[in-house]
Amino acid sequence: YVSDREIMTGMDEGIFAPQSNTTRAQLVTMLYRLAGSPDLPEEGLDYPFSDVDASSWYGPAVYWARANGIVTGTSDTTFTPDRPVTRQEMAVFLYRYGQEAGYDVSGQASLHRYADRGAVAPWAQEAVQWAVAEGILQGTASDTLAPNAMADRAQMAVMADRFLLKYPSAA
Repeated sequence: YVSDREIMTGMDEGIFAPQSNTTRAQLVTMLYRLAGSPDLPEEGLDYPFSDVDASSWYGPAVYWARANGIVTGTSDTTFTPDRPVTRQEMAVFLYRYGQEAGYDVSGQASLHRYADRGAVAPWAQEAVQWAVAEGILQGTASDTLAPNAMADRAQMAVMADRFLLKYPSAA
């Protein structure tokens, strides 16, 4: 579904690489495509990330996501585009994207059934509870959420698909 709609593309011709880690650049690019790849105004656009070339394949997506409050840098001056994202980070990015798009992201689920619920970072708590409530983020086992596990491209595709099922106007 996400490939057919070019929300996610392959890593190379004919290769999707589902078990490869999802990077920060890949995730913001997916969200940027969900938003219709909007044009960015040149004037007033702040480019604070020394590790993001504005003309790279992910450059416009990073700056769009930053300008819309979806992402922050890993520091004041870096984005770290090739760093893999965790499952909780993916939930946070999707949650912020939903907020920015005006979707109802008020759902909150208790995480009591997950033995590792204490591993969810305080900054990710609300987003993870929302993602679980909406069925966008599910456990890796019946009692394990694995919030700090690296998210692979297959998980990103599944979470994007679940997000689009919940919010069909996002496609």
